[in-house]
Amino acid sequence: MYLDTAKKEEIFEKFGQGKADTGSAESQIALFSYRISHLTEHMKQNRKDHSTERALTGLVGKRRALLNYLKARDITRYRAIVKALGLRK
Repeated sequence: MYLDTAKKEEIFEKFGQGKADTGSAESQIALFSYRISHLTEHMKQNRKDHSTERALTGLVGKRRALLNYLKARDITRYRAIVKALGLRK
């Protein structure tokens, strides 16, 4: 499995306040980014997998909504997470 409990805890510990911090915007954005990169690689191999394409589009939308929320609330946290994840915007 590509995303086990240990990997989730590692993501939450790196981008949140601790490995139990699963609700902060930064940790959710980091988790979505990890899942998006995995699904993008899957889509490169399986171009006709429409259900995965739909899931990928939904994840990108959720991440964008969280980024917009973070940008409106705290611009410094927004800039920090964008820089840490290497997102373009």
